Amino acid sequence: MTSRAIPPASSSPALALIIIVSGPGGVGKGTIVDALLQRDQTLLLSRSWTTRSQRPGEKDEAYVFTTREKFESHLAEGGFLEWTEFLGNYYGSPAPDLTTGRDIVLEIEVDGAQQVKVSHPESVLIFVLPPSREEQRRRLVGRGDPDHKIQERLRKAEEEEPVGLALADHYLVNDELERT
Repeated sequence: MTSRAIPPASSSPALALIIIVSGPGGVGKGTIVDALLQRDQTLLLSRSWTTRSQRPGEKDEAYVFTTREKFESHLAEGGFLEWTEFLGNYYGSPAPDLTTGRDIVLEIEVDGAQQVKVSHPESVLIFVLPPSREEQRRRLVGRGDPDHKIQERLRKAEEEEPVGLALADHYLVNDELERT
């Protein structure tokens, strides 16, 4: 796995807050972010880029789906706040304009969250956990991921959870959306 953080452009007090929602695959990050954006429409969602294929039934706006060549070109131009390679695909958050005054929400995996916390220590990291590994598995199966990818994501979750909890400003168990 290869990854790199882009340093912040400025430390001006007028900069927007970066809110990171992170956790292993299948914990419900997307569901939580969707609810957060509905409750506070002043928040700006940073749409991640990926080179992976779009899943059946996945909305076009879930990611900016792109080729490896375009991703690597954008990366070479310094266009990402954070990026990583996971299961053979690139994922990255575009470098945001922090001078807009609008707080920015990033829905990213643990590697990316770690990069952003290093480059932007003032960011707020909310780490999401599943209620159980079995529920996490059920959610991954429901997304249509193939079994070998599900196994890899569950294995990766075991590694990511201690790291994410150590970095987190806040953590929550996503067992009931309204309560979460």
